[in-house]
Amino acid sequence: MSTVTAVRKNGHIAIACDSLIKWGGEKNTAKHVVNHSKIMQIGENYIAVTGPAAGFNALKHFFAQQEGEVLLRSVEDIFLYWRDFQKALKEDYFFEAKSEESGFETNTLDILLINPYGIFAVGAYRDIQQFHFYYSYGSGNEYALGAMYTQYDNDDLDAKSIAELGVMAAAEFNDSTALPLISYMIKETSHASA
Repeated sequence: MSTVTAVRKNGHIAIACDSLIKWGGEKNTAKHVVNHSKIMQIGENYIAVTGPAAGFNALKHFFAQQEGEVLLRSVEDIFLYWRDFQKALKEDYFFEAKSEESGFETNTLDILLINPYGIFAVGAYRDIQQFHFYYSYGSGNEYALGAMYTQYDNDDLDAKSIAELGVMAAAEFNDSTALPLISYMIKETSHASA
C-alpha cells in the first residue's frame, strides 16, 4: 500500500507520497525500484495513486490517450473522466471489477489530486470530494491526518512541509509506508472554489 497527502494553505497546494512498493509480504524500496513515485503530472494536475501499481500505469496511459488538455477543475469534471476511466479499465486494461460493499464497481484505487483549483479525492467507487485544508489516502492515512491536523495552524510550516510531515509520520508508524518521500507544491488560483 502507500500513503499520499495533500495540503492547501496560504495560497499554495502541496502533494506528497512515500516510495515503498509492496506486494503481500514483499517490499521494494526506492533503493531498488527506479519508478517508485506514486505521483504523476498530467498538465496542471498532480495525481497520487494508492492501490495496485498496475492502476498507476493504466491511469497514466489513459490520460496520455486523451485529446486536448485534461481539465480536472471541479468534482463534475473529475467524475466524467473517472466514469470513462472505469470503462477503459475493463475494456482496455483487462481489469476485473469486484464489489462487495456497494452496488457500484470498484477500481481498487484511491486517488488524491491537486491542481490550482484545489485538493480532490477520488475513492475506489468514484466518489469524489474536494477538501478545504488537507487530506490523506492509503495505509498510513490515520497517522498522516493526525500529524497534519496537529501542525496545520503552525505559521512556520507551509503546505509542502505539512504534506511531507504527514508522510513522515505514516512512514514512522505504518509498515506499508517508507521514505524517501516525493513532494510538489503549486500556487492556488484565485478561482479555487473550496
